[in-house]
Amino acid sequence: MRKSFYFCVCLMVLVSGCSFKTTAPTLQDEALVSSLQEQNERFEMLSHTENFDELLFMFRQNCAAPLTKKVYANVCEQSLHVNDAKAFFKNSFELKKIEPNEQRSMLTGYYEPLLHGSLKKTERFKYPVYGKPKDLVMIVGENDKKMRGRSVKGKMMPYFTREEIGKRKLNAEVLCYVDDKIDLFFMEVQGSGRVELENGNVIFIGYADANGHAYKSLGREMINRGIFNSVDEVSLQSIKAWLVAHPSQIDTLLNTNPSYVFFRKMEQRATGSLGLVLTPERSVAVDRTYIPLGSLLVVKSESPNYTVEKFVFAQDTGGAIKGPNRADMFMGYGERAQWIAGELKAPLELWIMQPKF
Repeated sequence: MRKSFYFCVCLMVLVSGCSFKTTAPTLQDEALVSSLQEQNERFEMLSHTENFDELLFMFRQNCAAPLTKKVYANVCEQSLHVNDAKAFFKNSFELKKIEPNEQRSMLTGYYEPLLHGSLKKTERFKYPVYGKPKDLVMIVGENDKKMRGRSVKGKMMPYFTREEIGKRKLNAEVLCYVDDKIDLFFMEVQGSGRVELENGNVIFIGYADANGHAYKSLGREMINRGIFNSVDEVSLQSIKAWLVAHPSQIDTLLNTNPSYVFFRKMEQRATGSLGLVLTPERSVAVDRTYIPLGSLLVVKSESPNYTVEKFVFAQDTGGAIKGPNRADMFMGYGERAQWIAGELKAPLELWIMQPKF
């Protein structure tokens, strides 16, 4: 599970006696349009660049997740007995375009960051990477709505905010200590990362839980304060550069986001909400209230720094990913991945591959 800069600003307050009733939106039939001619034309365009044997291999891997089998039960079984990969995808699915709604259609990107750390707190390595606190409580209400907080004298209260966490020692395991508070913040935004220790060993870190407070966009806050003039100026790179140049403002700005992410050690690199290892430029985060996890999708997007039209898999989620026409592309690990992910904000067209049987 991961997050991104462009979270919708909302505030969840946990109190005893609150109502959990919600209505989850889904893709309606009228939101899915494509004539047979349009489907064939789109598929043929994709055929010019797609490696269908590779796509079939990834589809079989995708089918290993239980949630995928709920979406593609019969198709997953059939994929094990395929000789012609291209024909399988053309004959087994209907390519349906997801029509835009009132929410903005946009493609963004995320990546797996690298931090430097130590298993012991030192003068250099002093910022803790917390595991899930022992006093963090989660309640599952109606419609599987998850509410997080802490129990105080039998009452459910909000868990500590980012600012409050920074002023206390949590009842939680410290996985390691890192040397850069800004990079730690961005690892929370990405939802996972790697920490290289002083001896050269690497710890894989993944999302464990969060404190239950809604994410508040740091980029939006900096626009509101006049630091940036518009969304077009906001990127991971521009935010970090400004913070590094104004160290006295780091805590003040970071604390405007009350959300805080807790981590766990992983045996493998970045893993998504579907439970599978993410594949660079093939895995995307979606809003699962509209698009089922495990779905095979087609994304099309053009921007000065990144152009894409290909099949991808809905294997992750994120608090910023709201609406049917919203996707966050996993870019992988390394400087190129970080640069593209940090800059990517582009219009998006999205199709979903629905099984014919």
